[in-house]
Amino acid sequence: MTSPGDSRYEVLAVRYGTRMTRKSEVFLHYGLYGEPDAAIQMDYYFWLARSGARTILIDCGFNEHSGARRGRTMLCPPAEALHRLGIAPRDIDLLVVTHAHYDHIGNLAAFPAAQIVMSAREYEFWTGPLAARPLFATSAEQADLDVLRQAHQDGRVRLVSERHPAADGLDVIEVGGHTPGQLVVIAQSGRGEVVLASDALHYYQELALDRPFLHVADLPAMYEGFELLRGLVTGGRRQLVAGHDPEVMRRFPALAGPPAGLAVVVG
Repeated sequence: MTSPGDSRYEVLAVRYGTRMTRKSEVFLHYGLYGEPDAAIQMDYYFWLARSGARTILIDCGFNEHSGARRGRTMLCPPAEALHRLGIAPRDIDLLVVTHAHYDHIGNLAAFPAAQIVMSAREYEFWTGPLAARPLFATSAEQADLDVLRQAHQDGRVRLVSERHPAADGLDVIEVGGHTPGQLVVIAQSGRGEVVLASDALHYYQELALDRPFLHVADLPAMYEGFELLRGLVTGGRRQLVAGHDPEVMRRFPALAGPPAGLAVVVG
């Protein structure tokens, strides 16, 4: 943990859910690659950036209702995961929403005092008419969007665009692609800068093989997001954290002490 007043963070990836699926249900037009279909694991994370001064939450996971209905395995409900890490909802004064899919905003109601930072394009899309189209609506929950809309009406949502400082030592970059206003987060840590790609990069192999994810709002923007991520991490300048890859739990060191297997230190 960094000292009070330090803008560097300890950055954690917290694994709260999982499922098994197929590559053909993960990668866009998978048949084009001429490879046999195969099983693939998808993990679900939220992220924490904490210093001696504050604790910032990046996304807040799906809830038990929406996860169960979609056949996802809840390993530890996000609120319980925070409790196990010694964090109470009142400790969170800033919640960065990378995008408004069900597995990223499903617990907004648990943080009624937190300011929410998200892309203006993302908010406008999900509160506008196109969000109801089936190919978009399948990835969101109306109840979650209602909570987001109410938070905006209460004056708790700060809408940003392009590259924007969300807090000291923590920037967000709007890349789009997966959703209209998908954000990437860059956090300063004691180990250097960390790129939390969220769903701009579900799996590391998307970047390695130039292989887009199945759900995409703007394919050129998704490819441009890949290029941005490559530029950010070229030469090992920054650690890159994929949004759903089980490899995250192997690539980074486990958080010391209990609870075992819940989180890794990515920065």
